[in-house]
Amino acid sequence: MLEKRSYSVVMVVPALAIILVFFIYPLLFSLHSALTDSEGNLSLIHIYKAFELYSKDILFTFLIVIISIFLIGVLSITIGGLIALSPYKRLVAALSFIYRWPLFIPFIVSAQMMRTFLAKNGLMNNAFVSLGLLEPLDAISFLGWTGIIFTFVWKQTAFSTLMVSGAMAALEPTQIQSARNLGASKLRILFQIIIPQIIPTLGVSLILSAVSILSVLSVPLMIGTGSPTMLTADMAFRISSYGDYGTANSLGLISYLFAAVLAWFYLRHSLNTGIKK
Repeated sequence: MLEKRSYSVVMVVPALAIILVFFIYPLLFSLHSALTDSEGNLSLIHIYKAFELYSKDILFTFLIVIISIFLIGVLSITIGGLIALSPYKRLVAALSFIYRWPLFIPFIVSAQMMRTFLAKNGLMNNAFVSLGLLEPLDAISFLGWTGIIFTFVWKQTAFSTLMVSGAMAALEPTQIQSARNLGASKLRILFQIIIPQIIPTLGVSLILSAVSILSVLSVPLMIGTGSPTMLTADMAFRISSYGDYGTANSLGLISYLFAAVLAWFYLRHSLNTGIKK
């Protein structure tokens, strides 16, 4: 019995050490750096500085995240609903094959692709001009906040759809068949039967997507057009240009708190739904 326990401890220690070194320690260091002054005393000076210098960027980041996860949720439900309810097997097979592609493309590659696709002389505008749908002088750049949202939505919809469509596939088929036999339309089946049962999975996928969006540096750097920008770019700038870890970690703390609020909102909604049931 003791030997089994010792083996279990030995197996757990490497994973625990990695978590402590690469996750817990950086988190504690960030909190300490954000909440102390140069002499090591507790202070909110870095928090005040972060809001003073980057209040517009904080609001910009939050708006980007909210709009992106809303669009991701709409698209993932739409694609998942088509896969679950569409009678056209070829369409379902095509969607099942195509929507997974962004899963295997890193964010930095996605940002570079979208930079060349959404630019004023990029692939999208050139294609419209070639088709006669757009005059060359009328071409506009979609780099900036629209390009950032477009990239995040394109990249994260695949992840969210994978979770949502899996949750839809796990539902009891007799529920959908019974609703069809009673004459319910596909939209009514989707909104009244399927979506209420997959809300927990949808919530998890959207929160994970929000966390990913908050942590990405390459997209705002490569697709953004200056100010305002996202907090990750501000954090990188404070460290690389000034070595100001206090303000950078304060911006990171604000991101942590925003992600925590989203998680709290989701958990509260889930618990209230569970209590009502």
